[in-house]
Amino acid sequence: MRWLLCALALVASLTHAEMRQPRIAVIDWGLTETLLGLGVTPIAVAQTEGYRRWVQAPELPAEVIDLGLRVEPNLELLSQLKPDMILITPQFAASRPQLERIAPVHTLAIYTPEAEAYVGAQRVTRELAALLGRLVEGEAMIARIDANMVRVKQRLATQALPPFYVMTFLDQRHVRLFGKQSIYQGVLDRVGLRNAWTGPTNYWGFTQQGIERLAEEPTAALLYLEPMPPGTADGLASSALWQQLPAVREQRLYGLPPVWSFNGLMAAERFANLLEARLVSENER
Repeated sequence: MRWLLCALALVASLTHAEMRQPRIAVIDWGLTETLLGLGVTPIAVAQTEGYRRWVQAPELPAEVIDLGLRVEPNLELLSQLKPDMILITPQFAASRPQLERIAPVHTLAIYTPEAEAYVGAQRVTRELAALLGRLVEGEAMIARIDANMVRVKQRLATQALPPFYVMTFLDQRHVRLFGKQSIYQGVLDRVGLRNAWTGPTNYWGFTQQGIERLAEEPTAALLYLEPMPPGTADGLASSALWQQLPAVREQRLYGLPPVWSFNGLMAAERFANLLEARLVSENER
C-alpha cells in the first residue's frame, strides 16, 4: 500500500511540463518557433540548418532531427520516427496525402487574406496551444509579447525617428520591401513607427523593387535584415546609385540580425527587441 501511495503522490506532483509531450514533426519554421515558444520541443523539423541560419531564435535544440527539404521531406525517416502528429502550413499542402499515411496532419496558417500576419500569428498560437492542451501557456505567450510591444513603443517614443523602409536584399540592385500583411508591419504598427513603403504587396506582405525606389521617401531610413546574398555588400560599395540614395548619404542605414520574414509571434518579438536595441543605441551615441 505504501508504494501505491508514493506512486500516486509522484504522479500528482508532476508538472504539466513533465508529463509526456506528443511526438511532433514540423515542416514549417513558423510553426516550429511557435511550438518552442509554447515550451514544446519537436522531435524533427525540416531544414534545421536553415532554421538556425534564418530564424535563430528560439534556439533549436541539437537533438532535433533534420527531415530534409520543407518541400520534399524525407518520408522514410519520418515514418521511422513514428510521430504522433505532423504540423504543416498551406504552402506545403502538396505533401499532405503522403504525410497522412504516416501520422495525423494539422494545417495551421499564419498568413491569410482575412487578417494581418500579427493577428494570424496570435490565432495560430491559440490553435496550436489548444491542440496541445497548453492554453495557459498560449495566452501567457500572447500577453507577454503584446506587453513587450507596449514597452518597446514607450522606449522608442523618446527617440525622434523617421519612417523606415524594411527590406531584405536580393542582390545589389534589388530588394524585397515589406509592407501591409507582413509580420514586420504588424510590429511597426504596435511600436509606433511608420513604414515608408505604402505601395501594394503580395500575399506574404512584400514586393520586389529596384533600389531606386528607396529614394521616393527622402527622409526615410533603411532597415535591412541580414544575411546579405554573397557579393552584395561589395556591389553596393561600388554602386553610384546606392551611394546617392538620401538615406545612404545621410547614414540612416540600420542592419539587423536575421528575423525570418514569414514566421509568427516569436519572430515579431525578436524583430521588436532587435529594433529597439539598434535604434536606441544608435541615437544614444
